[in-house]
Amino acid sequence: MSRFAIIKAVLGPIMRLMFRPQVEGAEHIPGDGPVILAGNHLTFMDSMILPLVCDRQVCFIGKDEYVTGKGLKGRLMAWFFTGVGMIPVDRDGGRGGVAALMTGRRVLEEGKVFGIYPEGTRSPDGRLYRGRTGIARLTLMTGAPVVPFAMIGTDKIQPGGSGMPRPHKVTVRFGEAMEFSRYDGMDRDRYVLRAVTDSVMAEVMRLSGQEYVDMYASKAKEAA
Repeated sequence: MSRFAIIKAVLGPIMRLMFRPQVEGAEHIPGDGPVILAGNHLTFMDSMILPLVCDRQVCFIGKDEYVTGKGLKGRLMAWFFTGVGMIPVDRDGGRGGVAALMTGRRVLEEGKVFGIYPEGTRSPDGRLYRGRTGIARLTLMTGAPVVPFAMIGTDKIQPGGSGMPRPHKVTVRFGEAMEFSRYDGMDRDRYVLRAVTDSVMAEVMRLSGQEYVDMYASKAKEAA
């Protein structure tokens, strides 16, 4: 049994008890082949819940600090996150974005599921912010379809994004797969990249019901 299967078998029942996740549209995730899951990001708990509600293992980029912690807590976090599919990348350096993009490309070329939050960081206020175009570059470079998803209620698990998780019902809603083959060979056209990204974010907004803000979440955090 794989470590992912063990984690899901052990933590799945606990998660279901605490968060009573309602999963909608899971049938839109292809049973095999590369696929990008692209959704909103409300809290740290999103990256714990998403892998546990999907039948296929989801690989995603995470801060390397999640696997470099000291002591028992640090080792447990590293065991969990690498077990559910997190790939640690140093995203603070000047080439962090390139490293994340190339990692995602490798995962997809291996025929796996890659999860991404196009906003690039957690929403500072529960609204949906402008997506970064890495999601568009990935789908155009690899031909992988994009399945949009929405996390609903996870911000109530950890109000303010910190502290111990508290029980609260959450919904994970998946939309129909989106494909962009009409833009083949145009992964360096910035207008195409923006159009593809915006169309994905429009679907995420429809699924989540969030108010949309046409600015990057990182800029909103800097201005706060």
